Amino acid sequence: MSDAFDILIVGGGMVGASLAAAFVGSPWRVGVLEARPYGAPDQPSYDERSIALAYGSRRILEALGVWLGLVVEAAPITRIHVSDRGYFGAARVAAREQGVAALGYVAPNRAVGAALMPLLEHAANIELIAPATVESTSDEGETVKVCARTPDGARELRTRLLVAADGANSPVREALALPTQVERYGQCAVIANVSVDAPRAGTAYERFTDSGPLALLPLGGARYSLVWTQREDAVDAVMALDDARFLAALQDRFGWRLGRFVAVGKRADYPLVLVRARTAWHGRTALVGNALHSLHPVAGQGFNLALRDIAALVEALRGAADPGAPEGLQRYQALREPDMARVVGFTDFLARVFARDLPLLGHARAGGLLLADWSPALNRWLARQNMGLFGRPTRLASGQEAAWPHN
Repeated sequence: MSDAFDILIVGGGMVGASLAAAFVGSPWRVGVLEARPYGAPDQPSYDERSIALAYGSRRILEALGVWLGLVVEAAPITRIHVSDRGYFGAARVAAREQGVAALGYVAPNRAVGAALMPLLEHAANIELIAPATVESTSDEGETVKVCARTPDGARELRTRLLVAADGANSPVREALALPTQVERYGQCAVIANVSVDAPRAGTAYERFTDSGPLALLPLGGARYSLVWTQREDAVDAVMALDDARFLAALQDRFGWRLGRFVAVGKRADYPLVLVRARTAWHGRTALVGNALHSLHPVAGQGFNLALRDIAALVEALRGAADPGAPEGLQRYQALREPDMARVVGFTDFLARVFARDLPLLGHARAGGLLLADWSPALNRWLARQNMGLFGRPTRLASGQEAAWPHN
């Protein structure tokens, strides 16, 4: 094994692995450093939780050659229903009115990993290095030196471009001391799979409550993926409820649009924090995914935004002789900034405005939902936002393969 790479990706979860998939067949040697062994039960990117994939993300995954590997387990979203508990009015978005078969899909994280891994394992220009942790990095001008710890001991790597895909608490970003906006929402997300006795095929729900948004995403049949926002001071009590009381509390908050909640699977919770790096690159290092922006889960934009990071970075590096040269990374920043600012602002606005339980504000929100439902222009804007169709065009986002010019 050579220790010299053109591109070294730190983080081999869904974001890092998707980026590596985009470089399959490129003229560059690519390494992927991942802290946990692939296939390990504690590998968080590939567990039984589910991910919302926007229509635009499907096109990127098709271009990467992984969509066919997960489509069997991807449940389509054909309608989105948005409501505000305690107030009249709702906004509805339908795939048929937008001229598409589905607005998006819901797929198990496990299925995404199962589609990505064979592609990477058989790629001649990709090396998977796992388990491995980064101990230090240093920019040496023409390359970045990365000292990694593996089960076989220390390994010193050099790369022309280092990519941080190592999550919201990115050690690579922290080592660079990049200016980063960090704001706690004072909320936690409770996630679980639930079953109902009157499912509505293909309909996803976003319901705003006094504790925060509650999302139910269709998994097929009577099963839904639940993301239920709770205040930090209340989450322990909610997690301590037995299944019957948990389902009763969920019923009270959501209502009866899906009939009765009859079962809940394993529950987990995590704190909600807005993290946004002020720049997408520094020196010979680029940031993607949660290392660049970690969002509130309202509207399910996180992984979809990360896939557009990948599409933009690939676009910016096409034809480059040196993948770590500043010209390409400046192009990446320019491609990402408008879309990233819009999505971060949109999700932050929803999380804050819909969490405040003030009567006048509640009536204003209800009016906004009614307007979004009745106005064709606003309804189309809301649909395109949820479908991930904003942002500057790139080959991958248009569903085209990267088609590396050096091949």
